[in-house]
Amino acid sequence: MLAGRAVRTCALLALCLLGSRAQDFGPTRFICTSVPVDADMCAASVAAGGAEELRSNVLQLRETVLQQKETILSQKETIRELTTKLGRCESQSTLDAGPGEARSGGGRKQPGSGKNTMGDLSRTPAAETLSQLGQTLQSLKTRLENLEQYSRLNSSSQTNSLKDLLQSKIDDLERQVLSRVNTLEEGKGGPKNDTEERAKIESALTSLHQRISELEKGQRDNRPGDKFQLTFPLRTNYMYAKVKKSLPEMYAFTVCMWLKSSAAPGVGTPFSYAVPGQANELVLIEWGNNPMEILINDKVAKLPFVINDGKWHHICVTWTTRDGVWEAYQDGTQGGNGENLAPYHPIKPQGVLVLGQEQDTLGGGFDATQAFVGELAHFNIWDRKLTPGEVYNLATCSSKALSGNVIAWAESQIEIFGGATKWTFEACRQIN
Repeated sequence: MLAGRAVRTCALLALCLLGSRAQDFGPTRFICTSVPVDADMCAASVAAGGAEELRSNVLQLRETVLQQKETILSQKETIRELTTKLGRCESQSTLDAGPGEARSGGGRKQPGSGKNTMGDLSRTPAAETLSQLGQTLQSLKTRLENLEQYSRLNSSSQTNSLKDLLQSKIDDLERQVLSRVNTLEEGKGGPKNDTEERAKIESALTSLHQRISELEKGQRDNRPGDKFQLTFPLRTNYMYAKVKKSLPEMYAFTVCMWLKSSAAPGVGTPFSYAVPGQANELVLIEWGNNPMEILINDKVAKLPFVINDGKWHHICVTWTTRDGVWEAYQDGTQGGNGENLAPYHPIKPQGVLVLGQEQDTLGGGFDATQAFVGELAHFNIWDRKLTPGEVYNLATCSSKALSGNVIAWAESQIEIFGGATKWTFEACRQIN
């Protein structure tokens, strides 16, 4: 009785499975499942088949996940190897690249991108060092030229022989630097050779610098107190000169000086006078592509000066507090004038007078982009407006030329900082 019921159950179960699958999916398995007598055998068989399929799907998914995990691990290893190789390539290309070449993977540096107070391009360490050595050589050559000029004025066989010896040493150093540049360009240099070569050149430069300094000291001991110039060879925020004396309260002034510069854009700030609470009490500045300007209590007038041609020029600016009237002279000739420049504002006393830098704070806050680059001499200030004739006498080195009654150009009144230097200077010998 029971056996017959079991047979009927299996037959009905097979019919249910066939009915639930309208399509032929391949070989068919018949599964016998015992169910209660009063249960729906078709529903039970469908549930049993669904569980089997679900179990099969889960196993397949687990297999797929394991395969994908292995693939990801393999790809990670490949990425790590490629990253290492790329790093080596970039490192090698950086060493091989010249000063003007773009670095691998980095693209070109866009003009003006990044802060650059000196205007330098990206360089390799060795090229940067050679550039600095080149600047030092140029500075030493300028100093030697001044010594040569001094020797012409005070000729002696000893001075001439020393000058010839120093010139010979500078020529040798220039040849060494040029040779090193050629070696770098050909890609033959190595870290050890770079270090040894740099040490040799720097040692020679130090010795040469000391010898020239000794000669300059002897030169200073023999020259008149006003026959000197200040040289600012680089655009920095630390090279400047300071006038030991401050300004009194002034209701008028004339400021005159000799300038020589070929800097571009803008020669920078020949002088600035700051007082407590006002950094721009009195400033002469040519910044960027703007014309030269004079600032009084932050009020501005544009001046007609054109002086960045590498030649010496004599400039003067006069001003009176009455209606703020001003006049500008270049090389003894008036080139511009105006009014309403800080009218009825007296120049305040007890400030700091700096040559070569623009002050953002009292006695400091220098910005390299506003620094003066060039040479400056015979800086004088009067507490009155000079006449056109008096200005002309100054520009033509007349024996009638006056010294400033507020600030007179004297070596004992000037302190220099950061590598600014003093040279012998006679204006008339420079322009004649």
